[in-house]
Amino acid sequence: MAASGSSHLGTGKINLNHLRDFYRRELLECIDKCSGSKALVWDNALIGPFGLIAEYKLLKEHDVEKMMLLPKEGQSLPESNVQNIIFVTRPKLELMDLIASCVLKEENRGGFRREFHIMFVPRKSLLCEKKLKELGVHGSLTNIEEFSLALIPFDNDVMSMEMDNSFRECYLENDNTSMFYAAQALVTLQTLYGIIPNIDGKGECAKHVVDMMLRMRRELEGNEPQITPQIDNLVIIDRTVDLLTPLLTQLTYEGLIDEFYGISSTSVKLPPEKFMTKESKESGTTSDMEQKTVVLNSADELFAELRDKNFSAVGLSVSKKAKLITAQFDERHAAKTVGEMKSFVSKLPHLQQARTSLATHTSIAELIKDCTDTDEFMDCLRCQQELYKGEDTDKINPYIEDCIGRREPLLKVLRLLCIQSFCNNGLKPKVLDYYKREIVQTYGFHHLVTLSNLESAGLLRPHSNRNYQVVRKSLKLTVEEVDEKTPNDISYVYSGYAPLSVRLIQYLARPGWRSITEVLSILPGPRVDEIQQIPVALRKRRSSITSSHSGITDQKVTLVFFLGGVTYAEIAALRFLAQQDDDKGDESGKNMFAVKRNSFVRSKAT
Repeated sequence: MAASGSSHLGTGKINLNHLRDFYRRELLECIDKCSGSKALVWDNALIGPFGLIAEYKLLKEHDVEKMMLLPKEGQSLPESNVQNIIFVTRPKLELMDLIASCVLKEENRGGFRREFHIMFVPRKSLLCEKKLKELGVHGSLTNIEEFSLALIPFDNDVMSMEMDNSFRECYLENDNTSMFYAAQALVTLQTLYGIIPNIDGKGECAKHVVDMMLRMRRELEGNEPQITPQIDNLVIIDRTVDLLTPLLTQLTYEGLIDEFYGISSTSVKLPPEKFMTKESKESGTTSDMEQKTVVLNSADELFAELRDKNFSAVGLSVSKKAKLITAQFDERHAAKTVGEMKSFVSKLPHLQQARTSLATHTSIAELIKDCTDTDEFMDCLRCQQELYKGEDTDKINPYIEDCIGRREPLLKVLRLLCIQSFCNNGLKPKVLDYYKREIVQTYGFHHLVTLSNLESAGLLRPHSNRNYQVVRKSLKLTVEEVDEKTPNDISYVYSGYAPLSVRLIQYLARPGWRSITEVLSILPGPRVDEIQQIPVALRKRRSSITSSHSGITDQKVTLVFFLGGVTYAEIAALRFLAQQDDDKGDESGKNMFAVKRNSFVRSKAT
């Protein structure tokens, strides 16, 4: 588990250190219920999220002596002399088989007697407990606890629930458990930061979550903490309202890192070649080098500056930063007095850190440039742009046809196919049947299930009356002239396409959704519009709380909650809107921060 420095979490519009500290206390209380030495056995998917909550040093202070990954089938836990073995796991049935196998093998070892415990994250599961009974190990467990880890602070303006399969669960398996977790997470957030007065949303799942959230609040019967509200508005966007945006290739710096290498819990693993020292290059030891792990958050000043830029603007920013750092190091030559030298020495640690960061991001930018300069990337991007502009979407696309013929990665083909489907309001039966036949013949008959799942999720569908062109023109989703280096519109994040989800939020802010009633009626799912009453003693002196609820024009802080995942490009667009209001010095402006619940772009379609 990596160390989780958190100073950057307190620099946003609300202090997310409070949320992190809340989870740390809860975690330590769970661990301290087991007296004596402990070993934590981790479900691999929970390592990253927990690393952002509590570092190993803190856990060691609470008698945690060992940290292990849950072994694969047929393997055993490493030998240890700890008194307690605590399995930290998601409530997944397949993981119960692995845990049961570990417990039985440990018991058969004999000798030192241990106690076994399970900590379910985020909730216990009756099905999992039944499975443990069937496997004959339930009686060997001293404690079965649950730890309600929900919203994990990723950065000073981003939280995530890290539920990678929630979209699949909701729209393929009709399992709305993750919606309950989302509602519970929002209630927890209100206990820490106060009641959120205004709630807006769009989509079936958004309505479902808000209804559960309001019911949970009523069940508290006024026993909520009396905290002055710090968040004025909650906007919940159901991913099905905008299925196009996550299918498109993100063109921001952070978005491209995620596209090519995959960001997981604020970290990314990169090929080592660009990070090699001169000695390593000369000795030719590249094959033995491990992947380079880089933490990406606003604690890194240069990354905070680069993350939301269109990649075409990154080179210039890196060059300026390099010149600035060189000039600052050269100041030592001009230092003549003791005081001047002392001043330079005091700045030296920060300068060295800045130079290391510059070297890292120069290498990352080179890796990305190697990918974006290829003909394959540019051809794919050109195809996407033609499709979202509505050009020849009603016929078989030659580029998609060629990709299938060349056996390009199936995920690339399916993304393009789903983009065409969305931008044409579905595909004509003849076109859809042709694509299906080609994919099955090229990639295998088992992908009939893949195509069926895409249709069930609404990503691939027959032609219908839902009018993408009306939405595109009414909300100005496509922009011809885009200034990628000094942008004046959110469309810069996709070099000409404004994310529908963020454009909706922009209209909600000004002039309000009443101005786009026709467009909202075209988009799937109901509109949500709720006001939560706040005790008189806690009401803030803001005219928006007592004014008509026609928009969020007068609000200060808005929480945007995506159900089903959000892209880094969408987060960049939200930051752009918030920065615009800050730059204008607009007293009525909003400051947004985003919550992403799972990475939809990287979720499996099969």
